[in-house]
Amino acid sequence: MSSAVKIVMVEDDHGHARLIEKNIRRANISNEIVHFDAGGAALDYLFSDEVRANGPMLILLDLNLPDMSGTDILARVKGDDRLRRAPVVVLTTTDDKVEIQRCYDLGCNVYITKPVDYESFADAIRQLGLFLSVMQSPDIE
Repeated sequence: MSSAVKIVMVEDDHGHARLIEKNIRRANISNEIVHFDAGGAALDYLFSDEVRANGPMLILLDLNLPDMSGTDILARVKGDDRLRRAPVVVLTTTDDKVEIQRCYDLGCNVYITKPVDYESFADAIRQLGLFLSVMQSPDIE
């Protein structure tokens, strides 16, 4: 992944956020990570002129946020002409089949269920980091 690609992480659990960042760094991903713990603030940022002008970016999105559903954020991002190409990785505790299908229908690129066990979660994020290291990101314009 090009170092110019900004990673936008929307995750309300600060423990999970630290674990995600630590394990992404372990995969030698040095991209800037911008963290939001609420959906409204993340949307304000994603739809700011600066972000829309400067993409590309990758979005790591939790579905269970305190102020709104991550699927609402996903729908807004994928419904926007400039942001729709930004890859979205859903990282959530929800393994409900209907929710998974809904996220793919809305345009998410990858859906990952967070393992409950700490070691498994850390391992899943390390593997995500390796995936990110080989992934190509499109320009968002």
